[in-house]
Amino acid sequence: MSEEQLSALLAKLKKDTDLREKFQVAGGLDAAVAMAKKAGFDVSKADWLSYQTKHALELSDEELEGIAGGGVGAVSASYFDYTAVCW
Repeated sequence: MSEEQLSALLAKLKKDTDLREKFQVAGGLDAAVAMAKKAGFDVSKADWLSYQTKHALELSDEELEGIAGGGVGAVSASYFDYTAVCW
């Protein structure tokens, strides 16, 4: 799987609410990988985790300000929105 395949899948999930809802109740990464393959995306569990780790470490300016100011709302909200799709 390439990062491009996973990026394409995530872009589709942003637009396709039915598919996104299926992923959100998939029951784990193995099920999500199987669903992604069924949807035509060449993804693997290891690459999905690598992609998630890489992008979870990239914080927006808003998230950094929340951390610097002692708040965690922005980080928590964006992290859980992201993990709802990507585990």
